[in-house]
Amino acid sequence: MSVLGILGVGDLTDKLVRGLRRSGYDGTILLSPRNAERAALLAAECDCRILDSNQALVDGADTVVIGVRPRAMDDLAAQVRFRQGQHLVSLMAGISLEQLSAAFPGAECVRVMLSYAALFNQSTVVICPPHPATEQLLQPLGQRVVLDDEASFELATVAACMNGWFYFLLHDLQQWLSEKGLSAEDARTLVLGNLQDCIARAQYHPEQSLSALGQSIATPGTFTYAGLEVLMHQPASATWGAACEVVLDALLTRSKLESQGR
Repeated sequence: MSVLGILGVGDLTDKLVRGLRRSGYDGTILLSPRNAERAALLAAECDCRILDSNQALVDGADTVVIGVRPRAMDDLAAQVRFRQGQHLVSLMAGISLEQLSAAFPGAECVRVMLSYAALFNQSTVVICPPHPATEQLLQPLGQRVVLDDEASFELATVAACMNGWFYFLLHDLQQWLSEKGLSAEDARTLVLGNLQDCIARAQYHPEQSLSALGQSIATPGTFTYAGLEVLMHQPASATWGAACEVVLDALLTRSKLESQGR
């Protein structure tokens, strides 16, 4: 089994490693030395080895996952040299394949987007471009979405941001139920349960659009329809759409500026 190296032990890479180990992955995992306390804990709990330097990690790994913040890429690139054809998996949002190839010459680069749900093997794992080795490595972490082009990948990055936004919507719904008299625990169970019901039904009927599934429940004369009429006159979707546009514009602007060397 190939050796996996993690450059940048943070929240997301921590969950990636734990998810792999949870799935039964028993290959060697190397960790970079920065963020020493977290790396030490991960090494102890998930049978990993901490190396003395970033270059030592690159030298010892077959596949290297980079999980540093995008702004730290240039500093990291100055510290390491990849072997020709060495497998590089980037978790850095907004950093294009062209930028990765320029920063890490010789590396075979793949972009990946996943969520904290990788910890319990329930993440959506987005991969660009198609790359069998990456797909096989990350398969245990959840459902894979393999994309051919980076324009689609940037849209997937916006979708990943939605992951974080949903919590606030769910909180507001829970809060409303709690203010009306339900316990916080019961309100949380109901909100999350109804969301899970919705997801389960949508997955069971992939041939139907999401709006069609909703319309089959919110039929005229039902309580659901009465509430929907209010939502349609005060569309939260407009605000959500505006948030999506802001994120996409930021991603595309960053990519354009980087390509121009600004």
